[in-house]
Amino acid sequence: MNWDQIEGNWKQLKGQVKEQWGKLTDDHLDVIAGKRNQLAGKIQETYGVTKEKAEEEISEWEKNQK
Repeated sequence: MNWDQIEGNWKQLKGQVKEQWGKLTDDHLDVIAGKRNQLAGKIQETYGVTKEKAEEEISEWEKNQK
């Protein structure tokens, strides 16, 4: 699934995002609204990882979406 599809299906995928990154709140996910760079920023902020690590995690998660 490409990121345009993820963004378009964000409401359906929010649960899967919460499974992957459990520290993200519903409020975070509403603000992110399917925007990849917003998700990366929240992962960085919440988990204290580098931007590169956050992007790597998102890419891995994205590959597993069908």
